[in-house]
Amino acid sequence: MTDADRYLPIAEHGLIGDLRSVALVGTDGTIDWYCCPAFDSPSVFGSILDAGRGGSFELAAAVPARTKQFYFPDTNVLITRFFTGDGVGEVQDFMPVTGGSAEAERHRLIRRVVCVRGALPFRTRVAPRFDYGASAHTVRLVEGLALFESEKLALSLTSTVPLECDGPDVRADFKLSEGESAVFALDQVGGELNPRRCARTEAEEQFAATVTYWRRWLSASRYRGRWREMVHRSALTLKLLTYAPTGAIVAAPTTSLPEQLGGERNWDYRYVWVRDAAFCVYALLRLGFSDEAGAFMEFVTRHITPGDGKPSGPLQIMYGIDGRTDLSETELTHLEGHQGSAPVRVGNAAADQLQLDIYGALIDSVYLYDKWARPVSSDQWDDVCALVDWVCAHWDQPDEGVWETRGGRKNFLYSRLMCWVAIERAIRMANRRGLPADLPRWQECRDAIYRRIHTRGWSEARQAFVQHEDGDVLDAAVLMMPLTKFIAPTDPKWLSTLDALTEDLVSDSLVYRYDPRASPDGLRGDEGTFSICSFWYVEALVHAGRVDEARLAFEKMLTYANHLGLFAEEISQTGEQQGNFPQAFTHLALISAAFNLDRALG
Repeated sequence: MTDADRYLPIAEHGLIGDLRSVALVGTDGTIDWYCCPAFDSPSVFGSILDAGRGGSFELAAAVPARTKQFYFPDTNVLITRFFTGDGVGEVQDFMPVTGGSAEAERHRLIRRVVCVRGALPFRTRVAPRFDYGASAHTVRLVEGLALFESEKLALSLTSTVPLECDGPDVRADFKLSEGESAVFALDQVGGELNPRRCARTEAEEQFAATVTYWRRWLSASRYRGRWREMVHRSALTLKLLTYAPTGAIVAAPTTSLPEQLGGERNWDYRYVWVRDAAFCVYALLRLGFSDEAGAFMEFVTRHITPGDGKPSGPLQIMYGIDGRTDLSETELTHLEGHQGSAPVRVGNAAADQLQLDIYGALIDSVYLYDKWARPVSSDQWDDVCALVDWVCAHWDQPDEGVWETRGGRKNFLYSRLMCWVAIERAIRMANRRGLPADLPRWQECRDAIYRRIHTRGWSEARQAFVQHEDGDVLDAAVLMMPLTKFIAPTDPKWLSTLDALTEDLVSDSLVYRYDPRASPDGLRGDEGTFSICSFWYVEALVHAGRVDEARLAFEKMLTYANHLGLFAEEISQTGEQQGNFPQAFTHLALISAAFNLDRALG
């Protein structure tokens, strides 16, 4: 059996969650990624990273079946259907969202099996492997429920069908006739959380309550455009990637899903990237979701911006979902990686990099929040001033850049651009609200950055703005130049840049970040096209007045989504999803591109 036979492709998954953690459910009915109790906790089910040692929760028809998967409309409740010669069954997977109650600490995961036509045999095997498969556990049946206990975590599995132990696992075989159902519920237990059953009636009530929660949340969306279904799926996905206790927004809910099968570009994305989360705020505000933006602003005030002894710079580029700063990177050598793609990493060494662009993303999100949601407080404005003063003093230095290259620091154009954004947005806020600021200094620095980009970021040879100063390498990050209003979208220098990017980095509407052979990034192997760049490209075409091209590129890009409308970070040469999944960066860019394209089409 090959690696490909042992693993479902990344795209063959849906996502459920409770705003604290998530689970990936394969089209075969198997949960092969689940961390408990939080996004960045060690995995309990991790077979997506090691089919043998990772652990999984299998639940499927016990006879050959075709499967289809969809979301219950306008929710994050996932339905996996099994079509067999004797009937049709389905598994309804969801995690109840219980707010701040004590029940939230259960992180209950409910799997409700229903036979909708004919009669069907089913089988399940629950095989947790605690601490990324590194910690042993015991299992015992207690009054009809299974109790899995490891050194640091205990889970209980309640079931409406008889369970039996099978080594460290639990299994069950059962048959359902039309209209019959079975329920499995997995809970964290320990301390004040005692094992608690989940009867069929309770599962039905929880199903209805979860559907109501998601539909009520989505009803706040103001988007009524052409691509409503895709935009709303992206919004629901971004909401799943928020950590309710702190307002944090993770870049993705997985670690080490490869950017190239067999390659080493495997990273842990279960943290709060200042850049990614700030862009998420923009996308959610666009749709009318101001509460999520407000919660992230509170996270920023608490953990990121100056105050309480925190320095104004350089800011750390990412934080834990609880605001912690130690994200030391280690390799889990006992795991083989998805389809053999090692190493599997936990933590992220990029946390120690200098990335000046995050100031622009952060202050732009503050500017938009102040403009569209709620005016920032005087203390928050003091924090903004401290950040801008730091940018004015330090913008003129090399850094690792937006793509977190590990090939040494350079004078990246995108970093300069976003420093300009940081200062320019702060000036706008000060002028609009009459807030105190050192405007002469800010304006002088803003203008100096502008001139620097136009002189040293422009290549006469390429007739384009380039990746780093005094170079000739193209980089898709410069697509943000007109989107941030740095340059007019019809400026001849920009249109020439757009043509150069189209020729060098665009493939059937898909956009590569850069050519790692022309600009070594310190890593081996190639990568796919970067999906956020593909949506940036759509927006750049829109702003340049090439609306028909933009619409075709956007529609093509949508065909690369998985069956549920979800995107990973990258797309391979053969059209497969690559990298961590689903990716917030991609979905927020989809929302922005759809919004602007729809407005241009009228």
